[in-house]
Amino acid sequence: MVNLTSKSGFLLMGFSDDHKLQVLHALLFLVIYLLALTGNLLIITIITLDHRLHSPMYYFLNHLSLLDLCFISVTVPQSIANSLMDSGYISFGQCILQVFFFIALASSEVAILTVMSYGPYVAICQPLQYETIMNPSACRRAVIAVWMVGALYGLMHTTVIFSISLCGEKVINFFIAVAAFTTSTAFICLISIVLSYIRIFSMVLRIPSAESRTKVFSTCLPHLFVVTFFLSAAGFEFLRHPSDSRSAVDLMFSIFYTVIPPTLNPVIYSLRNEAMKAALKKVLSKDEFSQRKMYFKAMFKL
Repeated sequence: MVNLTSKSGFLLMGFSDDHKLQVLHALLFLVIYLLALTGNLLIITIITLDHRLHSPMYYFLNHLSLLDLCFISVTVPQSIANSLMDSGYISFGQCILQVFFFIALASSEVAILTVMSYGPYVAICQPLQYETIMNPSACRRAVIAVWMVGALYGLMHTTVIFSISLCGEKVINFFIAVAAFTTSTAFICLISIVLSYIRIFSMVLRIPSAESRTKVFSTCLPHLFVVTFFLSAAGFEFLRHPSDSRSAVDLMFSIFYTVIPPTLNPVIYSLRNEAMKAALKKVLSKDEFSQRKMYFKAMFKL
């Protein structure tokens, strides 16, 4: 236990007081973190390099992967370091930054998942207007709005949190488990997504071709699964009755919304996506690698 009488900071509570278990948790989270980094970086690389994937859907997926990359990096490295050093101490400044980025990125993730549900809705329900509505300029503005809303909300929420006077022991359970978004905002986003998919599925069920229906469902269902998983886990965590002690179930749900989505999203969005798999094969092919190598050599010579 860190003596906090001479330090202005907080103590993050881990999974266990047993140092051997803490090391085991650190190694497990390190593996998960590396998988998340690899998967999301791979998606960003593939979409950036393959011009065939420069469409609205993959543009938003690219930013979702970037958000996931940043989101998991806010909490997991700190948790790994604390477990290995057997010290949960975090300075006041570090705590402010962690809370800000956690809330900002979580809010941005909810926002971009909401935006991503609008693309399929326009493509299926308003196909003749798709090119006009989902033009590159509109997509860029939507992404800028997503990042700005997250940053503003993170700043506002962090200011409110740290304006409150703290009494007693400065002990924080597990990750910085503060409300990443208000219940009302999340509810509005969830309703928007649900309404979009109700319209989408009602239109899809009218399609006579079973193959076309299957193709649409295989595109939409992964996104719906990601949204449901993220919001349900986060909602359970933030709406539960506050308590000084945390059960194993509470800790498990904290993992679900902070660690699992950024790790699984690359798999969910690329596993059954033929375009992504084809692009991955192209990027990893010897011919493509040789061309990229020659391109970068030519650039550096200039």
